[in-house]
Amino acid sequence: AKAQSTRGSALVTVAQGRFFSNGFDLGWAQSAGSKKGAEERLRHMVEIFKPIVAALLSLPMPTVAAVTGHASAAGFALALSHDYIFMRRDRGVLYMAEVDLGLTLPDYFSALFEEKIGLFRARRDFLLAGLKMKGDEAEKRGIVEAAYDSEDEVKEASLRMAETLAKRKWDGEVYAEIRKSLYPKLCTMLGLPTKVIASPRL
Repeated sequence: AKAQSTRGSALVTVAQGRFFSNGFDLGWAQSAGSKKGAEERLRHMVEIFKPIVAALLSLPMPTVAAVTGHASAAGFALALSHDYIFMRRDRGVLYMAEVDLGLTLPDYFSALFEEKIGLFRARRDFLLAGLKMKGDEAEKRGIVEAAYDSEDEVKEASLRMAETLAKRKWDGEVYAEIRKSLYPKLCTMLGLPTKVIASPRL
């Protein structure tokens, strides 16, 4: 997507089936056959997911997640890595499973939730109570832009948002730098450098 970006580009991430993303493959980690092997596989997934979050935060275009099913654990983090989220109200939840599974959070997950979810109570309930939040509540708390009754409506709303933003034909590099400036703690943990870009019109 970055290589193909031009002024007027936007990214919409969609999925099919029950899940937007169910997060890391814990079954694969457990199939290692030992506690040490499982921990190594889990660390591996944490490390290879990190550049995906970094890529979304530095992508030179607006990004929209069309959450048409469950977004759990790393899948929820994936959705939060986008600029805008649209969600179904009739099916699917936002859920951080770590406290229920007995897993701690990677540091960049903690920073992502801290800087993307401004309401402390919502953040606390996701991370410390294993809250499963449906679309209406997520919209009410400002975590998603809007919730809709069907998969098609979510996709259509996501595309409308992307098209509206793309029409502005912003400088993608400037857009990415401004986005990164909103999340300084997260960008530091992801190793994302920032730079000043001066407009030629100034």
